[in-house]
Amino acid sequence: MRRVVLFTARQKLLPLLYLLAVSCAGGCTSVREYVHNGLKVGPNYKRPAAPVADEWIDSRSSRISSEPGDYSDWWTVFNDPVLNRLVETAYSQNITLREAGFLVAEAQAQRGVVAGNLFPQTQQVIADYTRTQRSQETALFPSIPPGSPFANLAAPQFSNWRIGGSLAWELDFWGRYRRAIEGADARLDASVEEFDDAIVLLIGEVATTYVELRALEQRLDVARENANLQNESVRVAQARLDAKAADSELDTPQAKANLGNTLAAIEAFEIQRRQAQNRLAVLMGMPPHDLSYMLDGPASIPRASDVVTVGVPAELIWRRPDVRRAERLVAAQSAEIGIAQSELYPHISINGMMAWEAAHFSDVFKSSAFGGTIGPSLRWNVLNYGRLLNNIRVQDARFQQLAANYQQTVLQANEEAENAIVAYLHFTDQIKVREESAHQAREAERVAQVKYREGEIDFNRLFTVQQLLLGQQELLAVARGNAAQSLVDLYRALGGGWEIRLEPSTGGIPPSEFPGGPPLPPAPDVLPAPRPVPETEGTEE
Repeated sequence: MRRVVLFTARQKLLPLLYLLAVSCAGGCTSVREYVHNGLKVGPNYKRPAAPVADEWIDSRSSRISSEPGDYSDWWTVFNDPVLNRLVETAYSQNITLREAGFLVAEAQAQRGVVAGNLFPQTQQVIADYTRTQRSQETALFPSIPPGSPFANLAAPQFSNWRIGGSLAWELDFWGRYRRAIEGADARLDASVEEFDDAIVLLIGEVATTYVELRALEQRLDVARENANLQNESVRVAQARLDAKAADSELDTPQAKANLGNTLAAIEAFEIQRRQAQNRLAVLMGMPPHDLSYMLDGPASIPRASDVVTVGVPAELIWRRPDVRRAERLVAAQSAEIGIAQSELYPHISINGMMAWEAAHFSDVFKSSAFGGTIGPSLRWNVLNYGRLLNNIRVQDARFQQLAANYQQTVLQANEEAENAIVAYLHFTDQIKVREESAHQAREAERVAQVKYREGEIDFNRLFTVQQLLLGQQELLAVARGNAAQSLVDLYRALGGGWEIRLEPSTGGIPPSEFPGGPPLPPAPDVLPAPRPVPETEGTEE
């Protein structure tokens, strides 16, 4: 008899084992790996390797330091209080940054939704009342004489009161829900990194626009100064024409044309200056308006530092928020592989229902009115025609895509930093050359002005020298702006500035001075501290 029972049990078990083998072909997790992963199917995430240079190309330059540096408030290296105030105001009031903050709040709430699946997934309370009228002309409920003992069973009218609840709990036997929490955690981290990246970009954009504004102001000063010199040339040319000096008929119209060209350039610079102010206002969450009260009038272009600390290229992996975000998205996708693999296995659940049910409300809560069911259930997706296995392949392919994107992001970060370093070095060298050229051009214009006034040279020679002076002074202003801009680009490429959210606000525009009413309320304070990056991580196997 015992052999018959064992044979019968084996007959029932073999088909299940066969189905498990067929379903898991090419996609199952081994028992050893399952235990090692903490009773979860699917791979445990490991950060993919990324190509990073050992050192900067220009690391041997005396103006580049590879020592670790603090870039949390890099804009202060310009020693410009106006820039500091603009950055503080933009951080506290920028609308795009506020939007990114609410995206973090959304990701945090989504993580809470996913975590709730560890507990009973379905929990319902029910309460209802029904009044039923049955037909007495059917074969199911024929007419029964009133005195019959079965009269109550076939009553044409009756009521039913019911109060109870039901529960369905799928056990996380294969780690499906725990993998989902891993993915939600990684996506929450990615949203925080996206917020930090928005800070980096915002501060960089504010500094870039500010440098552009100051460069335009200097170019305006150059154009106005040259307009004064050219106006003097027009006066001298007119005087020579009035005195009927030889070859003076062409001097006056040529001098006026030269002056008109410079005056037109001044108008173009004014347009660009206003547009730069408008862009600054929008970056600070303000409607475009005159920012003179914040800019404290025209000022010189921020000066670049003589020596810049840039650390080493490997630091970009943990310092740049966009790189960290790309890595977190890889981690989130790794969890999706485990979720997909869990579909190959049986879904084991506990289902239950209890209720108090009676024909009369006064009897509902009697012990005899109580009824219920409870028990395990198993649901197994079989004969899926390869859909589950192909879904695993889909998730793995997406993982490989995101891993490649992460590696490409690291390369691009390295490229941006290298480009900014070489631009900084050569633009600062260019300033010295431009300063000497502008000085010589100014001296040449002074001498040419004297010689033309005395009639020793014609106006064409003076015109050429004045054009040279205007060009050299403009190129000097551009070089100074480029040097400052290259330093802004460098600090942005190094991922500096996002740490401002970890510090209390120390500046910005007071609410009483905010145009168009008081400033907007701050974004929700849901940002966690930065996630520490493990010192040693491998690649996904």
